[in-house]
Amino acid sequence: MSWQIWSDFDSHLWAEGTHMRAYEKLGAHPETVDGQPSCRFAVWAPNASNVSVIGDFNGWQPGRDELQPVLGSGVWQGLLPRVRTGALYKFHIVSRHGDFRVDKADPFAFQAELPPGTASRVCETGQFEWHDAEWRQSRGLRQAPTAPISIYEVHLGSWRRGPQGETLTYRQLAPLLADYIHEMGFTHVELMPLGEHPFGGSWGYQTIGYFAPTSRYGAPDDLRTLIDLLHQRGIGVLLDWVPAHFPRDEHGLAYFDGTHLFEASDPQRRSQPDWNTFIFDYGKPEVVSFLTSSALFWLDQFHIDGLRVDAVASMLYLDYSREPGEWTPNRQGGRENLEAIEFLRHLNRQVSQHHPGTLVIAEESTAFSGVSRSVEQGGLGFSYKWDMGWMHDTLRYAAVQPAARREHHSELTFRMNYAFSERFVLPLSHDEVVYGKGSLLSRMPGDDWQKRAHLRLLFGYLFTQPGKKLLFMGGELGQWDEWNHDATVCWELLNSPEHRGLQRWVRDLNTFYRGQTALHALDTEPGGFEWIEAHDAARSIIGYLRRPSHGDPLLVLLNWTAATVRNYRIGVPTGGDWTELLNSDAALYGGSGQGNLGTVHAAPVPAQGRPYLLSVTVPPLALTIFRPTGERPWGPSGFRSDPPSEPSVPRHES
Repeated sequence: MSWQIWSDFDSHLWAEGTHMRAYEKLGAHPETVDGQPSCRFAVWAPNASNVSVIGDFNGWQPGRDELQPVLGSGVWQGLLPRVRTGALYKFHIVSRHGDFRVDKADPFAFQAELPPGTASRVCETGQFEWHDAEWRQSRGLRQAPTAPISIYEVHLGSWRRGPQGETLTYRQLAPLLADYIHEMGFTHVELMPLGEHPFGGSWGYQTIGYFAPTSRYGAPDDLRTLIDLLHQRGIGVLLDWVPAHFPRDEHGLAYFDGTHLFEASDPQRRSQPDWNTFIFDYGKPEVVSFLTSSALFWLDQFHIDGLRVDAVASMLYLDYSREPGEWTPNRQGGRENLEAIEFLRHLNRQVSQHHPGTLVIAEESTAFSGVSRSVEQGGLGFSYKWDMGWMHDTLRYAAVQPAARREHHSELTFRMNYAFSERFVLPLSHDEVVYGKGSLLSRMPGDDWQKRAHLRLLFGYLFTQPGKKLLFMGGELGQWDEWNHDATVCWELLNSPEHRGLQRWVRDLNTFYRGQTALHALDTEPGGFEWIEAHDAARSIIGYLRRPSHGDPLLVLLNWTAATVRNYRIGVPTGGDWTELLNSDAALYGGSGQGNLGTVHAAPVPAQGRPYLLSVTVPPLALTIFRPTGERPWGPSGFRSDPPSEPSVPRHES
């Protein structure tokens, strides 16, 4: 096999921004030549005068193993004998500009040295044996807009640790995480960024290895083992991916060949002030090829089911976190980053073409129009967008003392003015339990019982609003402390029946949500939601119907005060008996046990524009859900009888 792997056609695609799998050509690729282990290397460094490979196989000596330039491409390549899988290496780059020289990690490396080491590691791909064909065949239906999607957001380093507080590997985490998520009823897990990153305190959001899963938890095939097992348990895997910015570390992408190669050359477009990082130059075709190849790499090589794209708002606007005079307008004189917008459209087109049925989800915090509209219709082409407005409004409302909530009622109801303008994921994410904000539970008002009741109500609201669901780890237990990436979820809380009840509530919400098409089939359609009571600010009660495409609706009532309201009158569309299916105030979940004893009867009395009237008991700080006749109640006092056993605690055996 010729070591001259990079062809003229590769150069054409790379320079055009359409090389979708450049990782197959650039980087380090071990092979056998004449029966001897060897490795071919290739790197893009168009402003270099000399490039050599240094590593543990040549004493890290620059100039000993030089690469050759590929004319007109900016790529340097070569075949090195005696370099085996597992070898550590870097590229020693001598710039044409001045006397600048630097040792760089491989931008296309498939594996990195364990931090704080900064070298790349030669790694084979394509040897792993997958067992997830059944999942992948059904993925399109499982991830359709009509399907239930309930996401458990996880930071692998702090979800579960060993007996001595040690970090667990991908393989050690695999059965624990798969069993727990399956038992809790979530449909998906979202893994916080796993691309190699030098600073653990960035949680992975300052990526250097766009093709290398972090070595903190093991080797690439160990991660594949985790994903494969999740798929075998019917759990989709989403991955946080960060094309918005990258860190300035010397061994990384920054000032790669003595020039601003990956980052923007304009100093007013180059730096991200919030994180002291560099911004990619989205107008450079080679950078577009690099980033698109990275996105497809995770889908190709790790069977990832979707990407959550971080910090999209910072990509869309040139004046993001900048004062007047600190940014350069676009060619039309506006504030939009036209090149970034075109890159995002290109990215979503390519993902849709190469991996139909996968998801691309935007963390986008502004009112930019058409984030989840198709590219063909003028949008950005994302599958979903995080509803940051709902998250902030709801958490701000929930933190208000119940007696004062009448003054904040619109924060609870405003969302329905825009709820169907995009396809949304409703996030209760890691961002809301860090930087002194406290945990979700600690932010709720009242005594300990009321705090837990508030949290059950908040989770019930999450699961009954239109939109897909996301909950950060630890929230389901009612963790008291905010998240610490150097610690672990406080599983000891499950020694308390009150916290076990909260965990069971989340598990039952997931089960109920997945089983009721009214709660997910029309998530993106106005016909799936109907207000019944949006104006009872005096009692802080709201009520609405969730409708399926066919069949009976669900009536959802939420009482945001600590007072039980008896004989609450609410209009409904059909007469006869309505069954109370779910009640967050059930004793099973740690509540006071107030409820409607199974069924209530709708009388033929017009109310709130509907032909029938229900008179119900609305429990304190609680959500209740009703459905017209025929449903089996959920246990004592109107809850499914014979409830399943409590969720277990994931334990690692040393």
